[in-house]
Amino acid sequence: MDSNTIEEYSQKIKSSGKQFLIDTEDENTEEYAHFYFIGKFEGKDVVYDAVMYTLRLQHESEMFEIAEHRAAQHFPEYKKISYEEDENGNLEALDPLEEEKGLFMAEVIVELEEEETVKVQEHVDIDINAEFGVGLDIGLHVNEITEKVIETFIRDYNDDTLKLDQTYYTFQTQEDELSEN
Repeated sequence: MDSNTIEEYSQKIKSSGKQFLIDTEDENTEEYAHFYFIGKFEGKDVVYDAVMYTLRLQHESEMFEIAEHRAAQHFPEYKKISYEEDENGNLEALDPLEEEKGLFMAEVIVELEEEETVKVQEHVDIDINAEFGVGLDIGLHVNEITEKVIETFIRDYNDDTLKLDQTYYTFQTQEDELSEN
């Protein structure tokens, strides 16, 4: 990565008043953030291109991937369920096969939860072949990804004092999510 790019990001970050710059083109949520920060990698200044998410979100994503895979095996004609909106912005009804696949996937997810099949733990994965900068994939056991969580992570990561929790976690679907469906 050239020094002009590093300097450009360094200035953008400095003018933001934070230690990082949020990627506003990504869909950041309470449980997921895509951001950039400056740090050292192999003794050189780099821009880190980081995604950070809660372990709960990772757990849900992994369960959904397993359910999708099993649905693809169970329904040979399987294609991803696509949710379409009508002219009023309401979701259109799924066709019977899509509905059957959705119910099948929900049953798989419930089974995975009951058996606590999917377990996740805190991690930081480094991708030196990222399209931009040095990629970081970060999963943390926090309720939400806040500016404070990001700033603490950056400080600890750059100071080489980051301590990751090695415990494996599993999560249950929250009651309010079940009642919405």
